[in-house]
Amino acid sequence: MKKLIILGTGNAMVTKVYNTCFLVEMSDGELFLTDAGGGNGIFRQLEQVKADYQKLHHMFVTHGHTDHILGVIWIMRKISDLMNKGKYDGEFHIYCHDVVKDMLLTMGKMMLNKKDFANIGKRVFIHEVVDAEDVKLPWGKLTAFDIFSTKAKQFGYRLEFADDGQVLTCLGDEPYNPKCEKYARNADWLMSEAFCRYGDRDIFKPYEKNHSTAKEASEQAQKLNVKNLVLYHTEDKTIDVRKETYTAEAKEYFNGNVFVPDDLEIINL
Repeated sequence: MKKLIILGTGNAMVTKVYNTCFLVEMSDGELFLTDAGGGNGIFRQLEQVKADYQKLHHMFVTHGHTDHILGVIWIMRKISDLMNKGKYDGEFHIYCHDVVKDMLLTMGKMMLNKKDFANIGKRVFIHEVVDAEDVKLPWGKLTAFDIFSTKAKQFGYRLEFADDGQVLTCLGDEPYNPKCEKYARNADWLMSEAFCRYGDRDIFKPYEKNHSTAKEASEQAQKLNVKNLVLYHTEDKTIDVRKETYTAEAKEYFNGNVFVPDDLEIINL
């Protein structure tokens, strides 16, 4: 059975949870990582869920904001170090758009030691993808797409699993744009940001940051005929009641299954 392993659920400025990133564990145990948070805290999250780096050969980076990309440098360092010690088999592949690729190469050259950086282009590959490009992965097809961000260039993806035909769509960390409808409509799983509850919008001011609330994310999921909605990239001031209150709000507008995960929560796909 495939699993969705939520490593972090918070927005950029959280302190009580980790920044938004997640793993998909395939039926054969292989891991697919999306983003890596803002630092080497990614190691703790992976350790907590007992992730095996030997099973991690592919990842996707949505955009270059600090809370999504800085952890990627640590992942590159860790895997390169394992390669150099003879403890990692095969290659590591990172998929991202051109801006992120340039950032990773620049930061890698500045921050990684020469021995680790030497693996880039040899066993660590940073693949530039463009809007609507299909990427063939060992367990399915990924289609990258531009989410038309108003802030920094950002891509999401549609991942179709070969074993059961299920579709998981990651919208990144900004509200759904109707231009992306073909990637999100009828998805079995929709990963969507929800900065706060609608009732707390005057407190957290999501619209000023181009984010949405649980209400709007759920209304969109209903219109898109989504089966399962996963809400993340939230504030952390209401963390003690977040699951209960966000779920209650979402269910007012969405008839499918709602998941408001905690960090390190595992959801069966």
